[in-house]
Amino acid sequence: MSGITSDGLEPRRKKALFRAWHRGTKEMDFVMGRFADAHIATLSEADLVDFEHLLDVSDRELFAWVVGTEPVDPIHDRPVWRSMKAFTDANGT
Repeated sequence: MSGITSDGLEPRRKKALFRAWHRGTKEMDFVMGRFADAHIATLSEADLVDFEHLLDVSDRELFAWVVGTEPVDPIHDRPVWRSMKAFTDANGT
């Protein structure tokens, strides 16, 4: 589970944090969850909306984007996706 506490987070951010750590596959739990741990509290409103949309993408599709076997859907190629991808690349997730 999450390495941070959700104390002090607004309910919407708590829900996004929970969803990030409960994806369905361990690989995507680590990718989404670790990014959420590091950034959920400080995401702008627009980035939070985009992150919530990423949480709706299937694990298979997200994993393919993360490892680069498929191009990211242009609808999701937004700043929060690029931040998450850079975070994942930098942290070896």
